[in-house]
Amino acid sequence: MAAQPPWTEAVSPPTYDLVVVGGGINGAGIARDAAGRGLSVLLVEQHDLAAHTSSASSRLIHGGLRYLEHREFALVRKALQEREVLLTAAPHLIRPLRLVLPHAAGQRPAWLIRLGLFLYDHLARRGQLPASGGVDLRRHPAGAALQPAFQRGFVYSDAWTHDARLVVLNAVAARERGAHIATRTALVGARRGADAWSLDLRAEDGAMHRVQARLVVNAAGPWAAALLAGPLVVTDGPRLRLVKGSHIVVPRLFAHDFGYLFQHPDGRVVFALPLAERFTLIGTTDIDYHGDPAQAVISPAEIAYLCESVNRYLARPVTPAQVIRAFAGVRPLLDDAARNAARVTRDYRLALDEAGAPVLSVFGGKLTTYRKLAEQAVDRVAPLLGGGPAWTAGAVLPGGDIEDGDPAAFEARLRRQYPFLVPALARRLAGSYGTRALRMLDGIDGAAALGEPVVADLYPVELHYLVQHEFARTAEDILWRRSDLGLVVPPEDVARLEAWLASAGAGAQRTI
Repeated sequence: MAAQPPWTEAVSPPTYDLVVVGGGINGAGIARDAAGRGLSVLLVEQHDLAAHTSSASSRLIHGGLRYLEHREFALVRKALQEREVLLTAAPHLIRPLRLVLPHAAGQRPAWLIRLGLFLYDHLARRGQLPASGGVDLRRHPAGAALQPAFQRGFVYSDAWTHDARLVVLNAVAARERGAHIATRTALVGARRGADAWSLDLRAEDGAMHRVQARLVVNAAGPWAAALLAGPLVVTDGPRLRLVKGSHIVVPRLFAHDFGYLFQHPDGRVVFALPLAERFTLIGTTDIDYHGDPAQAVISPAEIAYLCESVNRYLARPVTPAQVIRAFAGVRPLLDDAARNAARVTRDYRLALDEAGAPVLSVFGGKLTTYRKLAEQAVDRVAPLLGGGPAWTAGAVLPGGDIEDGDPAAFEARLRRQYPFLVPALARRLAGSYGTRALRMLDGIDGAAALGEPVVADLYPVELHYLVQHEFARTAEDILWRRSDLGLVVPPEDVARLEAWLASAGAGAQRTI
């Protein structure tokens, strides 16, 4: 069952070794790492887990091929090393992806691309992914979707994930190691003592609660600077540059599983990636942003830019009218004074302030390097708090303990064990939950036991699991951040899911 908030039965304010503020990928990763070292941890997030930046990415687990052009070799090497770690940690959720880079005259010269791909293959050990190489697009499957002018290109390896689910799995792992996770809970006040923080938290219902912490971790992403200037009253630290990245989703543009990296005349690159079998994800933009990160939206100009970018390559043009989803997120990047937002470093910095009870702030970072960032963050505060050694490099995430790390074999096992699951549902459950799908389905002995689906192929058994184990509270949480089902569930059906959550979901008593 889902754990109650830590203050539910508290007589005096609960005390933690560290309170992590921010439920994005960095905050969830830090909570997991610290809890696994034996530290007492509370994570507070003002909205849902991954509600903003961490659910608005291109979903790539990658080294960042284009960062080589900016000479960020150390960042690319670190990211490539982490790509290998994460492929092993969550083989159900993080999958290899081959990307095709079409080439034509007037673009970056072919020799430069070959050099970049050689470095990309060799900057770090590559144990699970094939090497890059040249391709003849007249014969390669990826060539059929392209204009005839693109006859030659390159193919290289990276990996793909569901970004918000990766956050949730880290939060689940943190809770299973003793951390308390409080979503929809905002830090609204703080008093700094010599040895501890006293923190005032406001829950979703408006109730106020107080906790104490030996150390605060500021992992608030685009709100990190505001958190320091506001409740924490800390004035030192690196400057953040907020950059908006936008994406669009359109019906599937190509009948294969490769992704594309398209070079644009302004020097940027745009990805076109397979999404949820029936769709294509296109992104991203890089635009300086100065408003409330929670209010970031894609502009018509950005939609037009993304369509134009892929239309330079595709045989069948994409129009704004085809866009079925458009979204934007704000990246909190280190301000390195780059003139172009696209060239701002994706590396990170950890800033420890010890003018009283300590606060560690996280600035920058990217999805791929979150685990290493979390490890280094907890290493940084370990001399102050104690705790065990680093451990996450060799640990799997929930559901990732698949035999031989083979997701296809696990899906086949799930279908044999539960033959009443239709293939599409078995595939989705295996790819979303890994071995946790076996827990979810324990005791389900036939199609009748699944009950009637509430919406799409969401059955009560899965909804109970999401509410009890994955912190889901609303239809939006489930349709957009625990799955991609929002792409196929009609708007008129969302109310039915909300009604289920308000009745059966809120009082779910099934123990899994």
